[in-house]
Amino acid sequence: MIEIRKAEDRGHANHGWLNSHHTFSFANYYDPDQMGWSALRVINDDTVAPAQGFGAHGHRNMEIFSYVLEGALAHKDSLGSGSVLRPGDVQLMSAGTGIRHSEFNGSQEAPTHFLQIWITPNETETAPGYQERFFTEDEKRGQLRLLVSPAGEDDALKIRQDARIYAALLDDNDAITKPIDPARHGYVHVAKGKVTLNGHALKAGDGARILGESTLTLANGDDAEVLVFDLP
Repeated sequence: MIEIRKAEDRGHANHGWLNSHHTFSFANYYDPDQMGWSALRVINDDTVAPAQGFGAHGHRNMEIFSYVLEGALAHKDSLGSGSVLRPGDVQLMSAGTGIRHSEFNGSQEAPTHFLQIWITPNETETAPGYQERFFTEDEKRGQLRLLVSPAGEDDALKIRQDARIYAALLDDNDAITKPIDPARHGYVHVAKGKVTLNGHALKAGDGARILGESTLTLANGDDAEVLVFDLP
């Protein structure tokens, strides 16, 4: 089964300083049929206006993954972490018993475009944690690069869930085939460009629920940037 979720069918909220598209129910957008997929709870496609951002706020018992597509995002949190995230940077906060953070676009001219992704953990009330790593374009070009995993192998960020997140960049001549366990849940999100998934045409903002498939094939990329989730 491959079930397509079109970009235009997502929830949408434009707050002026923040333009956000919600793949799954979030904040004031509620759809009982879009409450997540396996442990994947949130994919928010966020564009933050220049000199704007998220003020300090708290989270608890959630794995929060941020993937920057354009611009820069200044991060600060209650653990003392502080950095500026740019394209190629990925961030993982394990909220656990509680973490407070802020994210700010320090540019006076350019917006920041990033994905905010929530995954429910397989253990709760644990000590909060913060991880960050840069992945080059070459690591993702024409192949799936592991970004997040339970064990943190291959320099991936370590998540508190039996979940793996991969990223790939695909152009016209690229084709990626990945075997998957048909009993596990998969999800593909197209962050940029166009691509086909097992022959289904997808564009930026589209997603696909996957179950009962044994192979995923990504091909026919047109400046595509794709995230692939392997979920329990």
